[in-house]
Amino acid sequence: MSLYENIHAKRKRIKAGSGEKMRKPGAKGAPTDKDFRDAAKTAKKKKKAGKKKSSAKKAKR
Repeated sequence: MSLYENIHAKRKRIKAGSGEKMRKPGAKGAPTDKDFRDAAKTAKKKKKAGKKKSSAKKAKR
């Protein structure tokens, strides 16, 4: 799993009442700034929102 998937999964478990806590920045085992920079390099790019193409198979009148 990716860094962000792990973070979201843990937040979901915490919200459900697991009793876990998020680590503080700089704590042992917490993701570092380098970890976040590396994760950003592999992130999927957002698709640009464009116009919807009209259907070529429209009924002829």
